[in-house]
Amino acid sequence: MRFLHLMKPVMCILPEVASPDRKIPFREKILWTIVTLFIFLVCCQIPLYGIHASKSNDPFYWMRVILASNRGTLMELGISPIITSGMVMQLLAGSRIIEVNQSLKEDRALFGGAQKLFGILITVGEAVAYVFSGMYGDLATLGAGNALLIILQLISAGMIVIILDELLQKGYGLGSGISLFIATNICESIIWKAFSPTTINTGRGTEFEGALIALIHLLITRQSKVRALNEAFYRQNLPNLTNLLATVLIFLIVIYFQGWKVDLPIKYAKYRGQQGKYPIKLFYTSNMPIILQTALVSNLYFLSQLMYNRYSSNILVRLFGVWKELKDAPGQSVPVSGIAYYISPPTSLSEIVLDPFHAVIYVVFIMISCALFSKTWIEVSGSAPKDVAKQLREQQMIMKGHRAGSIVHELERYIPTAAAFGGMCIGALTILADFLGAIGSGTGILLAVTIIYQYYEMFAKEGSDPNGFVA
Repeated sequence: MRFLHLMKPVMCILPEVASPDRKIPFREKILWTIVTLFIFLVCCQIPLYGIHASKSNDPFYWMRVILASNRGTLMELGISPIITSGMVMQLLAGSRIIEVNQSLKEDRALFGGAQKLFGILITVGEAVAYVFSGMYGDLATLGAGNALLIILQLISAGMIVIILDELLQKGYGLGSGISLFIATNICESIIWKAFSPTTINTGRGTEFEGALIALIHLLITRQSKVRALNEAFYRQNLPNLTNLLATVLIFLIVIYFQGWKVDLPIKYAKYRGQQGKYPIKLFYTSNMPIILQTALVSNLYFLSQLMYNRYSSNILVRLFGVWKELKDAPGQSVPVSGIAYYISPPTSLSEIVLDPFHAVIYVVFIMISCALFSKTWIEVSGSAPKDVAKQLREQQMIMKGHRAGSIVHELERYIPTAAAFGGMCIGALTILADFLGAIGSGTGILLAVTIIYQYYEMFAKEGSDPNGFVA
Protein backbone atom coordinates (compact mmCIF):
# COMPACT_ATOMS: atom_id res chain seq x y z
CA MET A 1 0.00 0.00 0.00
CA ARG A 2 1.29 3.47 -0.92
CA PHE A 3 1.77 6.05 1.82
CA LEU A 4 -0.69 8.48 0.25
CA HIS A 5 -3.46 5.87 0.36
CA LEU A 6 -3.24 6.01 4.17
CA MET A 7 -4.47 9.61 3.93
CA LYS A 8 -7.87 8.69 2.44
CA PRO A 9 -9.63 8.06 5.80
CA VAL A 10 -8.14 11.29 7.21
CA MET A 11 -9.14 13.52 4.28
CA CYS A 12 -12.80 13.57 5.29
CA ILE A 13 -12.07 15.13 8.70
CA LEU A 14 -9.41 17.64 7.65
CA PRO A 15 -10.65 21.23 7.21
CA GLU A 16 -10.61 22.12 3.53
CA VAL A 17 -11.32 25.12 1.34
CA ALA A 18 -13.38 24.09 -1.69
CA SER A 19 -11.87 24.83 -5.09
CA PRO A 20 -13.64 27.66 -6.98
CA ASP A 21 -16.23 26.46 -9.49
CA ARG A 22 -15.66 29.52 -11.69
CA LYS A 23 -12.89 31.84 -12.76
CA ILE A 24 -12.35 34.37 -10.00
CA PRO A 25 -12.16 37.93 -11.40
CA PHE A 26 -9.05 39.92 -10.54
CA ARG A 27 -10.92 42.50 -8.45
CA GLU A 28 -12.45 39.71 -6.38
CA LYS A 29 -8.99 38.17 -5.90
CA ILE A 30 -7.74 41.51 -4.58
CA LEU A 31 -10.70 41.67 -2.17
CA TRP A 32 -10.05 38.15 -0.83
CA THR A 33 -6.35 38.98 -0.46
CA ILE A 34 -7.17 42.13 1.54
CA VAL A 35 -9.61 40.19 3.78
CA THR A 36 -6.96 37.51 4.38
CA LEU A 37 -4.37 40.15 5.23
CA PHE A 38 -6.81 41.92 7.59
CA ILE A 39 -7.48 38.69 9.52
CA PHE A 40 -3.74 38.06 9.79
CA LEU A 41 -3.00 41.59 11.07
CA VAL A 42 -5.83 41.38 13.63
CA CYS A 43 -4.46 38.06 14.93
CA CYS A 44 -1.03 39.72 15.20
CA GLN A 45 -2.48 42.23 17.68
CA ILE A 46 -4.63 39.93 19.85
CA PRO A 47 -2.60 38.84 22.92
CA LEU A 48 -2.73 35.28 24.15
CA TYR A 49 -5.10 34.98 27.10
CA GLY A 50 -3.69 33.44 30.25
CA ILE A 51 0.03 34.11 29.75
CA HIS A 52 2.08 35.68 32.53
CA ALA A 53 4.44 38.55 31.96
CA SER A 54 7.68 36.76 31.52
CA LYS A 55 11.23 37.69 30.64
CA SER A 56 11.99 34.21 29.37
CA ASN A 57 14.15 33.68 26.33
CA ASP A 58 12.61 34.01 22.90
CA PRO A 59 13.91 31.14 20.71
CA PHE A 60 12.69 32.78 17.52
CA TYR A 61 13.85 36.32 18.27
CA TRP A 62 16.01 36.46 15.12
CA MET A 63 13.35 34.86 12.94
CA ARG A 64 10.20 36.69 14.03
CA VAL A 65 10.02 38.99 11.03
CA ILE A 66 10.71 36.25 8.51
CA LEU A 67 8.35 33.72 10.11
CA ALA A 68 5.55 36.34 10.20
CA SER A 69 5.13 35.77 13.92
CA ASN A 70 4.49 38.17 16.79
CA ARG A 71 5.58 37.37 20.34
CA GLY A 72 2.79 36.88 22.87
CA THR A 73 -0.06 37.07 20.33
CA LEU A 74 -2.22 34.57 18.44
CA MET A 75 0.39 34.72 15.66
CA GLU A 76 3.09 33.39 17.98
CA LEU A 77 3.83 30.46 15.65
CA GLY A 78 3.37 32.44 12.44
CA ILE A 79 3.96 30.44 9.27
CA SER A 80 6.62 28.19 10.81
CA PRO A 81 4.42 25.02 10.73
CA ILE A 82 3.44 25.57 7.09
CA ILE A 83 7.02 26.15 5.93
CA THR A 84 8.38 23.20 7.91
CA SER A 85 5.69 20.77 6.71
CA GLY A 86 6.03 21.93 3.11
CA MET A 87 9.81 21.57 3.21
CA VAL A 88 9.72 18.07 4.72
CA MET A 89 6.98 16.77 2.38
CA GLN A 90 8.64 18.19 -0.73
CA LEU A 91 11.96 16.62 0.25
CA LEU A 92 10.27 13.26 0.89
CA ALA A 93 8.54 13.42 -2.49
CA GLY A 94 11.64 14.60 -4.31
CA SER A 95 13.77 11.83 -2.84
CA ARG A 96 11.09 9.28 -3.88
CA ILE A 97 10.53 8.16 -0.27
CA ILE A 98 6.90 9.05 -0.89
CA GLU A 99 5.60 8.13 -4.34
CA VAL A 100 3.59 10.99 -5.82
CA ASN A 101 2.29 11.33 -9.37
CA GLN A 102 1.61 15.05 -9.78
CA SER A 103 -0.24 14.41 -13.06
CA LEU A 104 -3.00 12.57 -11.15
CA LYS A 105 -5.62 14.77 -9.46
CA GLU A 106 -6.13 12.21 -6.67
CA ASP A 107 -2.39 12.10 -5.84
CA ARG A 108 -2.20 15.89 -5.74
CA ALA A 109 -5.18 16.05 -3.38
CA LEU A 110 -3.79 13.34 -1.09
CA PHE A 111 -0.34 14.95 -1.06
CA GLY A 112 -1.88 18.31 -0.15
CA GLY A 113 -3.87 16.61 2.59
CA ALA A 114 -0.75 14.90 3.95
CA GLN A 115 1.09 18.23 3.96
CA LYS A 116 -1.82 19.90 5.77
CA LEU A 117 -2.02 17.09 8.36
CA PHE A 118 1.72 17.32 8.98
CA GLY A 119 1.38 21.11 9.37
CA ILE A 120 -1.36 20.64 11.97
CA LEU A 121 0.76 18.10 13.88
CA ILE A 122 3.73 20.50 13.84
CA THR A 123 1.42 23.26 15.11
CA VAL A 124 0.31 21.06 18.00
CA GLY A 125 3.90 20.03 18.75
CA GLU A 126 5.21 23.61 18.71
CA ALA A 127 2.31 24.86 20.84
CA VAL A 128 2.97 22.21 23.49
CA ALA A 129 6.76 22.83 23.33
CA TYR A 130 6.30 26.59 23.76
CA VAL A 131 4.16 26.19 26.86
CA PHE A 132 6.19 23.42 28.49
CA SER A 133 9.50 25.21 27.81
CA GLY A 134 8.38 28.04 30.10
CA MET A 135 8.07 30.77 27.45
CA TYR A 136 4.89 32.08 29.06
CA GLY A 137 5.88 31.51 32.64
CA ASP A 138 6.56 28.58 34.92
CA LEU A 139 4.04 25.74 34.52
CA ALA A 140 3.40 25.67 38.26
CA THR A 141 2.51 29.36 38.13
CA LEU A 142 0.39 29.08 34.99
CA GLY A 143 -1.65 26.15 36.18
CA ALA A 144 -3.03 23.28 34.07
CA GLY A 145 -6.09 25.26 32.97
CA ASN A 146 -4.15 28.26 31.64
CA ALA A 147 -1.55 26.02 30.01
CA LEU A 148 -4.25 24.06 28.16
CA LEU A 149 -6.01 27.31 27.15
CA ILE A 150 -2.78 28.76 25.70
CA ILE A 151 -2.12 25.57 23.74
CA LEU A 152 -5.67 25.62 22.32
CA GLN A 153 -5.27 29.29 21.30
CA LEU A 154 -2.00 28.57 19.49
CA ILE A 155 -3.47 25.54 17.71
CA SER A 156 -6.59 27.47 16.65
CA ALA A 157 -4.50 30.38 15.30
CA GLY A 158 -2.24 27.92 13.47
CA MET A 159 -5.30 26.32 11.86
CA ILE A 160 -6.51 29.77 10.75
CA VAL A 161 -3.16 30.46 9.07
CA ILE A 162 -3.24 27.08 7.27
CA ILE A 163 -6.80 27.74 6.00
CA LEU A 164 -5.99 31.30 4.89
CA ASP A 165 -2.94 30.04 2.98
CA GLU A 166 -5.06 27.34 1.30
CA LEU A 167 -7.69 29.96 0.41
CA LEU A 168 -5.16 31.99 -1.55
CA GLN A 169 -3.39 28.93 -3.00
CA LYS A 170 -6.64 27.62 -4.52
CA GLY A 171 -7.10 30.76 -6.57
CA TYR A 172 -9.43 32.91 -4.49
CA GLY A 173 -6.65 35.43 -3.87
CA LEU A 174 -3.22 36.42 -5.17
CA GLY A 175 -0.12 34.32 -4.56
CA SER A 176 0.10 32.39 -1.33
CA GLY A 177 -0.53 33.17 2.30
CA ILE A 178 3.12 32.47 3.13
CA SER A 179 4.36 35.12 0.70
CA LEU A 180 1.70 37.64 1.70
CA PHE A 181 2.31 37.32 5.44
CA ILE A 182 6.11 37.42 5.10
CA ALA A 183 6.10 40.53 2.88
CA THR A 184 3.59 42.32 5.13
CA ASN A 185 5.53 41.56 8.31
CA ILE A 186 8.86 42.65 6.83
CA CYS A 187 7.51 45.86 5.28
CA GLU A 188 5.72 46.69 8.55
CA SER A 189 9.00 46.24 10.45
CA ILE A 190 10.95 48.46 8.03
CA ILE A 191 8.32 51.23 8.05
CA TRP A 192 8.04 51.11 11.85
CA LYS A 193 11.81 51.39 12.35
CA ALA A 194 11.92 54.31 9.92
CA PHE A 195 8.94 56.30 11.30
CA SER A 196 8.34 54.97 14.84
CA PRO A 197 7.34 57.81 17.23
CA THR A 198 8.19 55.67 20.29
CA THR A 199 10.66 57.30 22.65
CA ILE A 200 13.47 55.36 24.31
CA ASN A 201 15.91 56.48 27.02
CA THR A 202 19.34 55.23 25.92
CA GLY A 203 21.43 57.02 28.51
CA ARG A 204 22.15 59.85 26.10
CA GLY A 205 18.71 61.31 26.74
CA THR A 206 15.31 60.53 25.26
CA GLU A 207 15.49 59.47 21.60
CA PHE A 208 12.92 58.48 19.00
CA GLU A 209 13.07 54.89 17.76
CA GLY A 210 12.30 55.73 14.09
CA ALA A 211 15.42 56.66 12.10
CA LEU A 212 13.81 59.50 10.11
CA ILE A 213 11.90 60.86 13.12
CA ALA A 214 15.15 60.78 15.10
CA LEU A 215 16.92 62.73 12.32
CA ILE A 216 14.34 65.53 12.45
CA HIS A 217 14.42 65.59 16.26
CA LEU A 218 18.23 65.73 16.38
CA LEU A 219 18.41 68.52 13.77
CA ILE A 220 15.94 70.59 15.79
CA THR A 221 17.39 69.98 19.27
CA ARG A 222 21.14 69.94 18.54
CA GLN A 223 22.97 73.22 18.08
CA SER A 224 25.71 71.54 16.06
CA LYS A 225 24.06 70.20 12.89
CA VAL A 226 27.18 68.18 12.02
CA ARG A 227 26.97 66.38 15.36
CA ALA A 228 23.23 65.84 14.82
CA LEU A 229 23.83 64.23 11.41
CA ASN A 230 26.65 62.09 12.85
CA GLU A 231 24.33 60.79 15.58
CA ALA A 232 21.50 60.19 13.12
CA PHE A 233 23.75 58.14 10.83
CA TYR A 234 25.75 56.17 13.39
CA ARG A 235 23.76 55.95 16.66
CA GLN A 236 24.09 52.58 18.42
CA ASN A 237 21.39 50.05 19.44
CA LEU A 238 18.67 51.94 17.54
CA PRO A 239 17.74 52.19 13.84
CA ASN A 240 19.89 54.83 12.13
CA LEU A 241 20.06 56.40 8.68
CA THR A 242 22.92 54.10 7.64
CA ASN A 243 20.67 51.10 8.28
CA LEU A 244 17.84 52.75 6.33
CA LEU A 245 20.05 53.62 3.34
CA ALA A 246 21.49 50.09 3.35
CA THR A 247 17.92 48.75 3.19
CA VAL A 248 17.09 50.96 0.20
CA LEU A 249 20.35 49.92 -1.53
CA ILE A 250 19.57 46.19 -1.12
CA PHE A 251 16.04 46.79 -2.42
CA LEU A 252 17.41 48.41 -5.59
CA ILE A 253 20.07 45.71 -6.14
CA VAL A 254 17.53 42.88 -5.84
CA ILE A 255 15.09 44.63 -8.21
CA TYR A 256 17.96 45.05 -10.71
CA PHE A 257 18.89 41.35 -10.54
CA GLN A 258 15.24 40.34 -10.94
CA GLY A 259 15.48 41.40 -14.60
CA TRP A 260 18.43 39.09 -15.36
CA LYS A 261 17.26 36.17 -17.48
CA VAL A 262 17.99 34.04 -20.52
CA ASP A 263 15.18 33.73 -23.09
CA LEU A 264 15.15 30.40 -24.92
CA PRO A 265 13.30 30.60 -28.27
CA ILE A 266 10.45 28.08 -28.59
CA LYS A 267 7.75 27.44 -31.20
CA TYR A 268 4.65 25.33 -31.62
CA ALA A 269 5.31 22.06 -33.40
CA LYS A 270 1.76 21.92 -34.70
CA TYR A 271 1.29 25.52 -35.84
CA ARG A 272 3.87 27.17 -38.05
CA GLY A 273 4.82 30.76 -37.43
CA GLN A 274 3.74 30.83 -33.77
CA GLN A 275 6.80 31.47 -31.65
CA GLY A 276 7.51 32.39 -28.09
CA LYS A 277 10.18 32.53 -25.38
CA TYR A 278 10.85 30.44 -22.30
CA PRO A 279 12.56 32.68 -19.72
CA ILE A 280 15.13 31.24 -17.32
CA LYS A 281 15.69 33.86 -14.63
CA LEU A 282 18.80 34.29 -12.53
CA PHE A 283 16.58 33.81 -9.48
CA TYR A 284 15.15 30.64 -11.03
CA THR A 285 13.92 29.27 -7.70
CA SER A 286 12.81 32.73 -6.52
CA ASN A 287 12.93 33.06 -2.72
CA MET A 288 12.63 29.34 -1.92
CA PRO A 289 16.35 28.79 -1.08
CA ILE A 290 16.31 31.49 1.58
CA ILE A 291 12.91 30.35 2.95
CA LEU A 292 14.16 26.77 3.32
CA GLN A 293 17.44 27.95 4.81
CA THR A 294 15.55 30.16 7.26
CA ALA A 295 13.23 27.30 8.25
CA LEU A 296 16.26 25.09 8.92
CA VAL A 297 18.09 27.72 10.98
CA SER A 298 14.99 28.71 12.97
CA ASN A 299 14.39 25.12 14.03
CA LEU A 300 18.07 24.72 14.96
CA TYR A 301 17.87 27.91 17.07
CA PHE A 302 14.72 26.67 18.78
CA LEU A 303 16.20 23.28 19.65
CA SER A 304 19.48 24.82 20.77
CA GLN A 305 17.83 27.30 23.15
CA LEU A 306 15.40 24.70 24.44
CA MET A 307 18.23 22.30 25.32
CA TYR A 308 20.51 25.03 26.68
CA ASN A 309 17.81 26.28 29.06
CA ARG A 310 17.42 22.78 30.47
CA TYR A 311 20.93 21.27 30.21
CA SER A 312 23.31 24.24 30.09
CA SER A 313 26.17 22.27 31.63
CA ASN A 314 26.08 19.43 29.07
CA ILE A 315 29.11 19.51 26.71
CA LEU A 316 27.14 18.44 23.61
CA VAL A 317 24.44 21.01 24.30
CA ARG A 318 27.06 23.76 24.68
CA LEU A 319 28.69 22.62 21.45
CA PHE A 320 25.31 23.04 19.77
CA GLY A 321 24.98 26.59 21.13
CA VAL A 322 25.55 28.78 24.19
CA TRP A 323 23.01 31.59 24.62
CA LYS A 324 23.18 34.89 26.50
CA GLU A 325 20.35 37.29 27.22
CA LEU A 326 20.77 40.89 26.00
CA LYS A 327 21.03 43.44 28.84
CA ASP A 328 19.03 46.12 27.04
CA ALA A 329 16.39 43.71 25.70
CA PRO A 330 15.01 41.28 28.31
CA GLY A 331 13.77 38.04 26.83
CA GLN A 332 15.98 38.35 23.76
CA SER A 333 18.93 35.96 23.65
CA VAL A 334 21.80 35.71 21.21
CA PRO A 335 24.21 32.82 20.61
CA VAL A 336 27.70 33.57 21.89
CA SER A 337 29.42 30.28 20.97
CA GLY A 338 28.77 26.90 19.42
CA ILE A 339 27.23 25.98 16.06
CA ALA A 340 24.29 28.37 16.56
CA TYR A 341 26.73 31.27 16.96
CA TYR A 342 28.68 30.54 13.78
CA ILE A 343 25.57 30.24 11.58
CA SER A 344 24.13 33.51 12.93
CA PRO A 345 24.97 36.81 11.17
CA PRO A 346 27.48 39.23 12.71
CA THR A 347 25.59 42.19 14.16
CA SER A 348 28.07 44.90 13.11
CA LEU A 349 31.26 45.62 11.19
CA SER A 350 33.16 45.87 14.48
CA GLU A 351 32.10 42.30 15.33
CA ILE A 352 33.43 41.14 11.95
CA VAL A 353 36.81 42.74 12.71
CA LEU A 354 36.93 41.25 16.22
CA ASP A 355 35.91 37.75 15.09
CA PRO A 356 36.66 37.29 11.36
CA PHE A 357 36.46 33.48 11.70
CA HIS A 358 32.77 33.81 12.63
CA ALA A 359 32.17 35.99 9.57
CA VAL A 360 33.93 33.52 7.25
CA ILE A 361 31.99 30.52 8.60
CA TYR A 362 28.71 32.44 8.27
CA VAL A 363 29.47 33.44 4.65
CA VAL A 364 30.42 29.88 3.66
CA PHE A 365 27.34 28.43 5.38
CA ILE A 366 24.91 30.84 3.70
CA MET A 367 26.41 30.47 0.23
CA ILE A 368 26.61 26.67 0.27
CA SER A 369 23.21 26.12 1.92
CA CYS A 370 21.41 28.49 -0.49
CA ALA A 371 23.05 26.83 -3.52
CA LEU A 372 22.22 23.32 -2.27
CA PHE A 373 18.64 24.20 -1.34
CA SER A 374 18.18 25.85 -4.74
CA LYS A 375 19.43 22.79 -6.64
CA THR A 376 17.37 20.48 -4.41
CA TRP A 377 14.24 22.55 -4.89
CA ILE A 378 14.24 22.28 -8.69
CA GLU A 379 14.25 18.51 -8.32
CA VAL A 380 11.44 18.28 -5.77
CA SER A 381 9.24 21.07 -7.14
CA GLY A 382 8.91 19.85 -10.72
CA SER A 383 11.08 22.57 -12.29
CA ALA A 384 14.10 20.41 -13.22
CA PRO A 385 15.18 20.21 -16.91
CA LYS A 386 13.39 16.88 -17.47
CA ASP A 387 10.18 18.27 -15.92
CA VAL A 388 10.28 21.46 -18.00
CA ALA A 389 10.97 19.43 -21.17
CA LYS A 390 7.97 17.21 -20.38
CA GLN A 391 5.75 20.27 -19.91
CA LEU A 392 6.89 21.72 -23.24
CA ARG A 393 6.21 18.41 -25.03
CA GLU A 394 2.73 18.22 -23.51
CA GLN A 395 2.06 21.73 -24.83
CA GLN A 396 3.42 20.62 -28.24
CA MET A 397 6.28 23.10 -28.08
CA ILE A 398 9.81 22.59 -29.32
CA MET A 399 12.97 24.63 -29.05
CA LYS A 400 14.07 26.39 -32.23
CA GLY A 401 17.06 24.70 -33.82
CA HIS A 402 16.71 21.56 -31.68
CA ARG A 403 14.97 18.23 -32.03
CA ALA A 404 12.30 17.22 -29.55
CA GLY A 405 14.64 14.70 -27.92
CA SER A 406 17.44 17.20 -27.38
CA ILE A 407 15.40 19.77 -25.42
CA VAL A 408 16.42 18.20 -22.10
CA HIS A 409 20.13 18.50 -22.91
CA GLU A 410 19.70 22.16 -23.86
CA LEU A 411 17.76 22.94 -20.68
CA GLU A 412 20.41 21.15 -18.60
CA ARG A 413 22.91 23.73 -19.83
CA TYR A 414 20.95 26.57 -18.23
CA ILE A 415 18.57 25.50 -15.43
CA PRO A 416 20.99 23.80 -12.95
CA THR A 417 23.49 26.65 -13.41
CA ALA A 418 20.80 29.31 -12.93
CA ALA A 419 19.50 27.50 -9.83
CA ALA A 420 22.91 27.10 -8.15
CA PHE A 421 24.33 30.50 -9.16
CA GLY A 422 21.03 32.26 -8.41
CA GLY A 423 20.93 30.63 -4.98
CA MET A 424 24.50 31.79 -4.30
CA CYS A 425 23.59 35.34 -5.44
CA ILE A 426 20.64 35.35 -3.05
CA GLY A 427 22.97 34.17 -0.29
CA ALA A 428 25.53 36.87 -1.18
CA LEU A 429 22.88 39.61 -1.10
CA THR A 430 21.67 38.33 2.26
CA ILE A 431 25.23 38.49 3.62
CA LEU A 432 25.76 42.01 2.21
CA ALA A 433 22.55 43.25 3.82
CA ASP A 434 23.48 41.71 7.17
CA PHE A 435 26.98 43.20 7.09
CA LEU A 436 25.65 46.66 6.17
CA GLY A 437 23.10 46.45 8.99
CA ALA A 438 20.02 46.72 6.79
CA ILE A 439 16.67 46.93 8.64
CA GLY A 440 14.73 43.67 8.79
CA SER A 441 17.81 41.45 8.18
CA GLY A 442 19.21 40.49 4.78
CA THR A 443 16.96 37.45 4.57
CA GLY A 444 13.88 39.53 5.32
CA ILE A 445 14.66 42.15 2.68
CA LEU A 446 15.36 39.48 0.05
CA LEU A 447 12.04 37.84 0.76
CA ALA A 448 10.14 41.13 0.77
CA VAL A 449 11.56 42.35 -2.55
CA THR A 450 11.10 39.03 -4.40
CA ILE A 451 7.54 38.66 -3.10
CA ILE A 452 6.60 42.26 -3.97
CA TYR A 453 8.11 41.76 -7.45
CA GLN A 454 5.99 38.61 -7.90
CA TYR A 455 2.87 40.60 -7.01
CA TYR A 456 3.95 43.30 -9.48
CA GLU A 457 4.21 40.66 -12.24
CA MET A 458 0.74 39.35 -11.30
CA PHE A 459 -0.75 42.83 -11.58
CA ALA A 460 1.04 43.47 -14.88
CA LYS A 461 -0.22 40.16 -16.30
CA GLU A 462 -3.81 40.76 -15.21
CA GLY A 463 -3.65 44.36 -16.41
CA SER A 464 -2.61 43.25 -19.88
CA ASP A 465 -5.58 40.87 -20.01
CA PRO A 466 -8.74 42.77 -21.12
CA ASN A 467 -10.88 40.32 -19.15
CA GLY A 468 -8.65 40.28 -16.08
CA PHE A 469 -10.50 42.90 -14.06
CA VAL A 470 -14.04 41.85 -14.92
CA ALA A 471 -16.18 38.87 -14.09
